[in-house]
Amino acid sequence: MQPEIVCLGEPMLEFNQQPDGRFLKGHGGDTSNVAIAAARQGAKVGYLTRLGADAFGDEFLSLWQAEGIDTSRVIRDPSAHTGVYFVSHDEKGHHFSYLRKGSAASRLTAQDLPADYIRNAKVLHVSGISQGISETAADTVFAAMELCRKAGGWVAYDTNLRTALWPLERARAVITAGMSKAQIALPGLEDAVQLTGLTDPDQIADFYLGLGCEVVALTLGSEGTLVALPTERRRIKGKRVKPVDATGAGDTFDGAFLAEMAAGRDPFEAASYANAAAALSTQGFGAVAPMPDRHKVRDFLTTGEAA
Repeated sequence: MQPEIVCLGEPMLEFNQQPDGRFLKGHGGDTSNVAIAAARQGAKVGYLTRLGADAFGDEFLSLWQAEGIDTSRVIRDPSAHTGVYFVSHDEKGHHFSYLRKGSAASRLTAQDLPADYIRNAKVLHVSGISQGISETAADTVFAAMELCRKAGGWVAYDTNLRTALWPLERARAVITAGMSKAQIALPGLEDAVQLTGLTDPDQIADFYLGLGCEVVALTLGSEGTLVALPTERRRIKGKRVKPVDATGAGDTFDGAFLAEMAAGRDPFEAASYANAAAALSTQGFGAVAPMPDRHKVRDFLTTGEAA
């Protein structure tokens, strides 16, 4: 299968703390989450990464295949492990702890890229995490972006800043360079403040438009999304729910937004739909399990009530 959306990065097994203190096993990794969210909206999706030749890697292949995601270009690495992270919760929100040093995905190189697969995709999705896991991974992402752009595809980039991965100054330099090669910018407000030094959402949108991005979808948490094009911008209100866990909300937004864009929706329609999908994803624990499918999102948009 040739997918219309190709995601590139690092999947990670997730252990999410429950109210009773136990940790529930699940699946995470930002671009993997985006791939699943997009597939649940009906998009044709493929995933690119290196996985350890271990039981956790087997789990991801099974998960993606069950979601209808193409895994034909995934590489198995017998000399490295699949990454793991833990999510804990307190009054300040959710917190992440990672076991990813030397992971299989961090060994990605440009030679691993299936050029035709990327060239024939409509959208390539990458993130700051895709580049932050290693220097070779950062270079691999740049190479993939170049392949996609030269073939006329769209590059979508989510900042997903993780200062535990790399110093802020390096992250700022690499992510800004990555955004300058993207047509679709998907920053979160908190990340963007650190990366740009700006606090006003409109000024942040102007910053990314100034880098050459054609669409900026700046997520504002419960306040919704600022969607900015060179000629028009609108604030798209968030959808109200009672959140339980926001672990994968941003990734759900990205996947739903890109699925809608790939289906021909305009960015404002896509953001309204993605806001609803992201809100629904906060109704359960973990990154993947609560992600809604198209039927649930449409029902929510119609009735205003989360099932």
